Amino acid sequence: MRKLKNSELDRLDVSEFKEAKKSPIIIILDNIRSLNNIGSVFRTSDAFLIEKIYLCGITAQPPHNDIRKTALGSTETVDWEYTENTIDVVTNLKNEGVKICAIEQAEHATMLDTFQPQPNTKYAFVFGNEVKGVAQDVVSASDEVIEIPQFGTKHSLNISVSAGMVIWDVFSKLKKI
Repeated sequence: MRKLKNSELDRLDVSEFKEAKKSPIIIILDNIRSLNNIGSVFRTSDAFLIEKIYLCGITAQPPHNDIRKTALGSTETVDWEYTENTIDVVTNLKNEGVKICAIEQAEHATMLDTFQPQPNTKYAFVFGNEVKGVAQDVVSASDEVIEIPQFGTKHSLNISVSAGMVIWDVFSKLKKI
């Protein structure tokens, strides 16, 4: 077996990405501290044609060297917007008919493996601060809370790992609809 060269991967260029039909997925980053995590979420969002990323609160914005290091150019492809208050983004998107899903450990959460996205529905997934998680007012305003099942001793996953798992899982399920 031979590894493929980048030139053999048939990837979109920036203009083709901008014109491509996007996944009905929006990402909301609620007060993310780590610039490397932010860059990683951009890179994953590029890989799965995410419609938009909202950067909220203390979440840093491009251009920044530490974001650029992990984003590898995806801040130029994925649409993004900064908003100070996460709850404002949630409220506006809900008014547009977007289903809001907080990624958090909460009462009555739906486990990611059993979550079934609905056809013709746009979703916004909220990922929270590395220490405090998604703010309670955002969890309360969400249409659904999705939890990633965990079986070890730790209480949480890194936010960029969580985003990768959720985006891949939902993207895969949407392709089957």
